[in-house]
Amino acid sequence: MEHTKRKALVLLSGGLDSLLAARLMLEQGLHVEGINFFTGFCVEGHTQAIRGTGKPRHGALAAAEQLGIRLHLVDVVDEYRNVVLNPRHGYGAHLNPCLDCKGFMVGKARAWMEEHGGDFLVTGEVLGQRPMSQRRDTFPIVARESGAFDRLLRPLSAKLLPPTLPEREGWVDRDRLLGLSGRNRKPQIALAESYGLQYAQPAGGCCFLTDENYTRKLRDLWASRGERRYDFDDIMLLKVGRHLRPRPHFKLIIGRGEGENRFLEGYRNRFLHLWAVEHNGPLVLVQGDIGEDDLDLAAAVTARFGQGRDEPRVRVAAAGPGGAAGERVVRPLAPHELPVAWYL
Repeated sequence: MEHTKRKALVLLSGGLDSLLAARLMLEQGLHVEGINFFTGFCVEGHTQAIRGTGKPRHGALAAAEQLGIRLHLVDVVDEYRNVVLNPRHGYGAHLNPCLDCKGFMVGKARAWMEEHGGDFLVTGEVLGQRPMSQRRDTFPIVARESGAFDRLLRPLSAKLLPPTLPEREGWVDRDRLLGLSGRNRKPQIALAESYGLQYAQPAGGCCFLTDENYTRKLRDLWASRGERRYDFDDIMLLKVGRHLRPRPHFKLIIGRGEGENRFLEGYRNRFLHLWAVEHNGPLVLVQGDIGEDDLDLAAAVTARFGQGRDEPRVRVAAAGPGGAAGERVVRPLAPHELPVAWYL
């Protein structure tokens, strides 16, 4: 077989399956490189970095380093917006456009491969593992709509699928590929142990669009604007803090801990923000247009979540994008004065 002449480009999510798919290609002597797409909705690394709860990690980078292959990181935040807002195949349980997402990413990988050189694409998909995008009837849809067609190889389930171009041409040995199916990852875990591979979690490429709490906040954002749109700062801020909507025309984002406060400080020049002057507590961003009565309420909420919550009065400062907006002394809200309906 002409291994040395063939190059496989692996969509490397950082999870166990794509790690194994790449390892199987290396085992057959192919030249292997990885590609990873940043959509803005990725989970891993962001919360750890923002909250300071552990060493930030990027699973795809860690996987590439372990495999000893080159990884290409590609920013697709702007292009991905249409996938989120207008999924041809609809959403999953929340706002996850999984089938459209897979087709988009494979299509981007195909275009990158054609521009930079490569012979075929590899994914870690397993037949029957994900209900929306990894079914026998959806695999051909991804191959067709991405333009990859039979240059897309799924080595973990290859023996259960029709032979692809790399298999027919002898670039890879089909007999050395696998026939995995279903959601049980025990076979993958055992294979990783046999290879001595390390991984942080079996599932990779985790996406906030599959998270019920996150997508509820995203829907609220769209409802408050009267239209479905977002920018990069919007989707980053939805990952941080407590989100409360005391009144329909404004929302509060309340930092939880020093790390989130530091992150929210980066938005002080964009939003009205509040903090307790004499007590440790959160930085609070205000999204929306508010009046004096609203500002009093926001200040009372700010006081409630700080160390002055049990004081009769707390001094709270407010500043806007244009500078200081003054101080006010408020009574912190009591727990029963924070309705559950305010929490997003």
